Amino acid sequence: MDDTTARGNRLGLFLVGLTLLVLAALATARGAGVFPRDVAPAGTPLVDAPVREAFARYAPRLWWVVAAGGIVLALFGLRWLLVQARRRSLDGMRLEGGPAGVTEVDTGGVTDAASAEACAHPAITGATATMTGTERHPRVRMRVTLAGDAPMSAVREHLGEVVLPHMRQALESPDMPAVARVNVEDAPRSRRTLA
Repeated sequence: MDDTTARGNRLGLFLVGLTLLVLAALATARGAGVFPRDVAPAGTPLVDAPVREAFARYAPRLWWVVAAGGIVLALFGLRWLLVQARRRSLDGMRLEGGPAGVTEVDTGGVTDAASAEACAHPAITGATATMTGTERHPRVRMRVTLAGDAPMSAVREHLGEVVLPHMRQALESPDMPAVARVNVEDAPRSRRTLA
């Protein structure tokens, strides 16, 4: 999840929470009899005769409006679900320049080199790396596949002391956060043949 998605989630949760808070305050005020009796009497149900009459009077059109509102809410929910899985990849970075000019780095080359360097460890059978975030705040995500009998401490040491420092050095970003997701392959089973 990128920063834009996180901000959208916070704003959406704030608006939903605020709406529910206002509705709860109105329901509490109605139950306490704060509203005048001709507007919202405390002892009557919410769906009373005037509400039922309005639904009966505008029956076909009102139900179409309710259905359209439900479809709009469902589409918003579907869009929210799709946005949660979206990760904006960082394709290039512009490093700090000097009097000679600015250096632009294709992050694909850096991630390919990091994947190859990770796979140089004998316990790692496969690795991929991607860059996310922004130029000012880059992040790296690695997927590493290990052999079933691999010592995890040696792999963690290889990633933390060799692969990631080389990436940070290449991108001139010493504080770049990194996440490595590790999958362990099952050890191959020995096959028996029966005579």
